[in-house]
Amino acid sequence: MAVTQQLVRVPDAQLAACRRSVEELDRLCSFELTPRADHLDLDWAPAPLLRACELASVRSEYLVALRRSLDGDAEVNPAYRHYAGAIWEHPVSALEGPAVLHVAGTLRGLVPDTVLASLPIDGWEALGQSTGAMAGPRGYVARHFAALLDFYEEAARRRLAVVMWWD
Repeated sequence: MAVTQQLVRVPDAQLAACRRSVEELDRLCSFELTPRADHLDLDWAPAPLLRACELASVRSEYLVALRRSLDGDAEVNPAYRHYAGAIWEHPVSALEGPAVLHVAGTLRGLVPDTVLASLPIDGWEALGQSTGAMAGPRGYVARHFAALLDFYEEAARRRLAVVMWWD
């Protein structure tokens, strides 16, 4: 099974419960606590999204917000690293509700079409990828940008936190 980045929208109270309990965090990371509509599978898109923005020379505030949207601000529960099935190299991290509002607000100013225009039509190497198995880089980046921006927009609208991990 491929390891891909997962994001989930949760109420701050549920995030707090995951901070207190490794079992609760495992239930969240096992897709048992939230509706499927509150999950986003970003595939392997985080690195290409960041690299595309770097190639487009977007303003640093957008890069910072994008990194936060993908990496979070803090590890949810460090004890989870020792839990069976956890991926040590990629701890579960999160953005609290107020941080989600800030990140979503900043990302609203990012214009994906501008970023996409800087990408070669068929140049995965420019994104630091060596795969030809996926569709062209523009389509891949566009699809995942749209999904990420929509995901955060909905989280901000509902005043939810976001938890992220690799699974």
